[in-house]
Amino acid sequence: MKKKRKLQTFENVVVFPGMVENLLTEAHQYAEHYQYELANERFEQALQYTPGDEATLSVYAYSLYEAKDFERAKEVCEELLALGPVLYFEAMELYLTVCMQLRQFQQVERIIESLLDEGIVPAEQLEKFTRLKDLNAEIAENKRHQEEAAIVLETYEDLALEDFLAKSPAEQVTMIQELTMMNIRPIAEMLKQVIEQEQTHPFIKSLLLILFVEQEVQIKVEIRKFGRTKQVNPTTLDLPTAMPQFGQVAVFIEEALAQEPSTLEFVQHLIAKHAIALYPFEWLDYDSEDVAAGYIDYVRGMFGKIQEMDYELQDFIGELEKWTEL
Repeated sequence: MKKKRKLQTFENVVVFPGMVENLLTEAHQYAEHYQYELANERFEQALQYTPGDEATLSVYAYSLYEAKDFERAKEVCEELLALGPVLYFEAMELYLTVCMQLRQFQQVERIIESLLDEGIVPAEQLEKFTRLKDLNAEIAENKRHQEEAAIVLETYEDLALEDFLAKSPAEQVTMIQELTMMNIRPIAEMLKQVIEQEQTHPFIKSLLLILFVEQEVQIKVEIRKFGRTKQVNPTTLDLPTAMPQFGQVAVFIEEALAQEPSTLEFVQHLIAKHAIALYPFEWLDYDSEDVAAGYIDYVRGMFGKIQEMDYELQDFIGELEKWTEL
């Protein structure tokens, strides 16, 4: 006479023979065919009645990750790691990747630092975990910048032209520095109006135009300085220190002051500042070699070395210097 198998029960639910095995088989098959949602349903059902082994939890954790159920994937990874699986570091890699998806960057940093400090990472896995550490740090830094930019955008997206112009040039510079952390396109039209206002400080106009150039904002801007007007598209402009005349002036200065490194450094600092103030114009109608000589005379004059010089050019350099002192 055939002996009857005793039926298992779980919280008063009858578990028929082979039911759990069938659920796990289906789960693995669904996962193999990239049907992760269905696979996860079967795994969840099966694991109500049986503790998961290494193979089951490994596939389940990966399937949850692919389905973007990161919270549950983290829980399953923790169960898997508690078993001390044979492929421990592969499981740990998945766990850390899940934590990164959950933006738990500090936890990832702590775990990897601990593994590396203890020297338990196998040699063949060392590069992978070092790369994972660097990637985590990079993503964390990007996230921090995004959060800061979001705060800045929230602060400035409703900023009116009148509010910006009512601030002092020094306050405007501070605001522009904060704007460098964000995508300025949502407020590009307002910033364009600031640039095109007659009363806007010339240096502020330059700083805002540089913002447009750096972010390659496709917009037409009219610049008025030195009694001149110029329409520009920031996407076609070079930055101030990459403009043609700047390069020519820099070469003349380097050649003339090759034996005077301190004076050279001072002059280079001045022309870089003044190139911003002049932007997108350069030294107007002045010849590059004359401009270089003028700056050398200007700096030597600051140190008490008075000599014959072009006073009109000296006055112009002095005016540019005042513009940069916000």
